[in-house]
Amino acid sequence: MGVKRTKLKNWLVKEGRSQEWLAKNAKISSTAMSEICTGKRDPTISTVKKIMSAIRKVNKSAKAEDFFDI
Repeated sequence: MGVKRTKLKNWLVKEGRSQEWLAKNAKISSTAMSEICTGKRDPTISTVKKIMSAIRKVNKSAKAEDFFDI
């Protein structure tokens, strides 16, 4: 059994981007990003906003629903 991949993690892999890149651009800790990407932690609304702001730098049409179950 492998590590669970969230929609967010799948997007990072598809885009060839690292969790570290997203954490830095979203201004959250790499530990928090890792836990969010593996499904160990649900992000707060403010964290979702930070992550989406970083994602929209490379994908302007991205929606939170594409990455999180909200």
